[in-house]
Amino acid sequence: MNIEEFKKRMKEKMQENREAFEGEFKEELNDLMALSKAEIDLITPDTTDLEIYDQLITVVKEASRVNLTQAELKDRIKDLGDIAVKIAKKIPKLANIF
Repeated sequence: MNIEEFKKRMKEKMQENREAFEGEFKEELNDLMALSKAEIDLITPDTTDLEIYDQLITVVKEASRVNLTQAELKDRIKDLGDIAVKIAKKIPKLANIF
């Protein structure tokens, strides 16, 4: 990948991130990103929870960016599995959709 391709991809990602933090689930996204590693580690002792946490953030970002419904977001979170649901339930507004 050359530097111009890299810059183009970064610009696109930054635009997507801005849209996510201005979208439907911006509060949930902010609260999710505020969870500490210690809070996440209470779910499972290994690194699986951190991988799922990262995937969950990606799902909520994209859901916010494209303004998915709560039901659609719930389904996407459930697709990630039980650990993602447990992490999501630590966020009151996400817990309410389950």
